[in-house]
Amino acid sequence: MESLPAELLLRVGVVAALLFSLGVVFVVDRPSTFGARLRRRFVLGVPWGTLVSAGFVLAVYLFLQGGYEYWYSPVTIPFRAWSYLYPLGIASAAFSHSGAGHLIGNLVGTLTLAPLAEYAWGHFPRERGSQSFGSLRTNPYVRAFAVFPAAVLVVGLLTSIFAIGPIIGFSGVVFAFAGVALVNYPLGTVVALASGGALRLVYNTLRTPVLTASGRPGYITPWWADIAIQGHALGLLIGVLLGLVVVRARSRDARPSARRLWLGTILVAVEQSLWAVYWFRGGETYVLYRAVGVMLVAALALVVAFAVVARDDPLFTRALGGDSEVQRASASRTKTGDSGAVRNWQVAAVVLLLSTAAVAGPAVPANLFTASSGELPGEERTVRDYEVTYAEDVENGLVAVVDVEAFGETTAVNTSGVIVRSERRGIWTTAVTKGRLAFDGQVAVRLGGVGWRETVYAERDGWNVLGNGTAYRVALGDNESGRVVYTSDPVTAAPTLANRNVSVVPTRNGYFLRVDRGNQSLSAQMPAKNESVTVNGLTFTRNESRVFVTYDGTRLQLLAKESYE
Repeated sequence: MESLPAELLLRVGVVAALLFSLGVVFVVDRPSTFGARLRRRFVLGVPWGTLVSAGFVLAVYLFLQGGYEYWYSPVTIPFRAWSYLYPLGIASAAFSHSGAGHLIGNLVGTLTLAPLAEYAWGHFPRERGSQSFGSLRTNPYVRAFAVFPAAVLVVGLLTSIFAIGPIIGFSGVVFAFAGVALVNYPLGTVVALASGGALRLVYNTLRTPVLTASGRPGYITPWWADIAIQGHALGLLIGVLLGLVVVRARSRDARPSARRLWLGTILVAVEQSLWAVYWFRGGETYVLYRAVGVMLVAALALVVAFAVVARDDPLFTRALGGDSEVQRASASRTKTGDSGAVRNWQVAAVVLLLSTAAVAGPAVPANLFTASSGELPGEERTVRDYEVTYAEDVENGLVAVVDVEAFGETTAVNTSGVIVRSERRGIWTTAVTKGRLAFDGQVAVRLGGVGWRETVYAERDGWNVLGNGTAYRVALGDNESGRVVYTSDPVTAAPTLANRNVSVVPTRNGYFLRVDRGNQSLSAQMPAKNESVTVNGLTFTRNESRVFVTYDGTRLQLLAKESYE
């Protein structure tokens, strides 16, 4: 509480510094026509479509996912795009988020990139002779409050329908905004992305003005393994195609240059990590194909630049000869708008369209699956239509119908961790990996649906055995009690004590110490804190978190309670 006034003062100082510096810039700058330019494209100079879309995404997080009551812990499992057999997930995935940070990041991206896309399209039609209120198609209020948000909904659904894997998040649509903006204002899009980074910095600064940190262990997966690269690429390509329709309607002089388009595409793709092409190999192992990703980015930049700046001439005109009757006929068709001629820019557009189909196509067979039926491995905990258990080295029960192998990789992988299944929803997922649970000790698994939520806690406890790993148990339950559903194999200590081997045996009722000597095996329950037990001549003494073994005057620390971060 003592630090609250100081933090509040720092927050006020940040806001005041930004407003003061911006105000001075406006005072010393020459009069700007920026506001008038916005009013020529937007109703009252405001990107209403962007604000409506951002408001809808925020409403989904607050009210559908329960973020209003649980800002940092929304329900996510039922709102992912699991398969075509689960319509709720397909409909909601693109507009739902995994947490507050995920939401804020995508809202910032929307507020910085979507206005560029909306500005390029405009609320007011710019065709010569058109009237703003002549029809619903040209009505600026319809375009601002209905058409643009409707297009956002359609693009969001496309990114869900054609995404591989149980995606969640608005980032596919944000990348579509970037694609539309990119082909119209390539360097402006780069500036918008940088502005988004600045907004996130201000948000984090206001949230935590002073941050104290120190080195500590962490459970970290490769950062690129957390990127929905296929969904991002799909969104960008959809946006580029939509933006191409807008930019090609303008005169050639009003379009950006090829150099700007190439550079803008490269910078956007690199900054947004579109080069991070990777594959999940199973067992929490990932493979990054960096070189392939960079080559794909270079090819994308070339095709985007050509699609925008290429001439409208028919493709084969120049190859027909100077005085060719065929050439004259072709030129005549160009002037009269004959749609039968294939134009130069259309070649690049077809390449983009085929690329979009190539990125989206694999999602169709991959999403034609459902949760495997039959008994789950291990003991289950049931919450309405969900089943929760813990298992290790079992085949993932939510994979493509046809197993695909290429370049030594396969879609059939084994998994270990907390498994959640709902046959009714077609969900089968490793909600918490074995490694994550071993690091955290306790993890909350939030289940639910429209209008309800319930949390199952997975908790692990174990003993580190000298020189040979950990014996552990996993329990599932609510915040008051739990039930052990999994026990690891016994673990034997590396040292041999007086020709005796000591093993830790986890059971549902606790841990046992087993002492083996030849064919003789004796066991006793793990002693309580500050107590001792003697087994086959070895005395085991436990303090708070360690167990020592004593024999013939020799004392050795044999076990240590597993600790978690």
